[in-house]
Amino acid sequence: MSETDSLDALRFALAPAIADAAAFDGWSKLAVSNAASAMGTDPATAQYAFSGGAMAMIEAWVNSVDAAMAEALPAEQLAAMKIRERIRSLVQFRLDAVAHQKEALRRALAIMAMPQNAVRALQLGWHSADVMWRLAGDTATDYNHYTKRLTLGSIYAATLAVYVDDASDDHQTTRAFLERRIEGIMKFEKAKARLLRPRDEQFSPARLLGRLRYPAR
Repeated sequence: MSETDSLDALRFALAPAIADAAAFDGWSKLAVSNAASAMGTDPATAQYAFSGGAMAMIEAWVNSVDAAMAEALPAEQLAAMKIRERIRSLVQFRLDAVAHQKEALRRALAIMAMPQNAVRALQLGWHSADVMWRLAGDTATDYNHYTKRLTLGSIYAATLAVYVDDASDDHQTTRAFLERRIEGIMKFEKAKARLLRPRDEQFSPARLLGRLRYPAR
């Protein structure tokens, strides 16, 4: 195993513990040291692995949630659900996975919102949306591939913003918000499919009148 692979594995293993520590210590070197001590890892090695700073820690955490989601909800299991249920289940899993790390999430969102982190934050959101759509069975390779990920990424980001401040029982406010946004996705996809249906499959009043006037022989 190369040094890069070893460091990637270490980041992946430490990420959840760093998120736990970040609730108290922020996404900082102290959080890395405390996580390393809790996991029995050499603190110096851990600091080297996360020399990229807060965004490196957050990225590793997001990647660990992506992996946990893929393991808990494999594509073959989701295939039995309707598409809206697949998306709801995937997003809800992510929310449940960080329910005990809400303060870490709040701090992570604040860091990701900084102008200098905007590009990297968008890349992280795109990657998570891509993982969700692939698990949901999406195989689009045309522009739909991009529109679906942009839409889901923006909805997921908005849902997280609601979630961090949601004090309702069982996060019902967030659940209702997510449900409305998923309904919006479904309506958009249906409208887009109708709009982009091949011309010979679309209903045309003019064509209908023409056929009534000049029926096929």
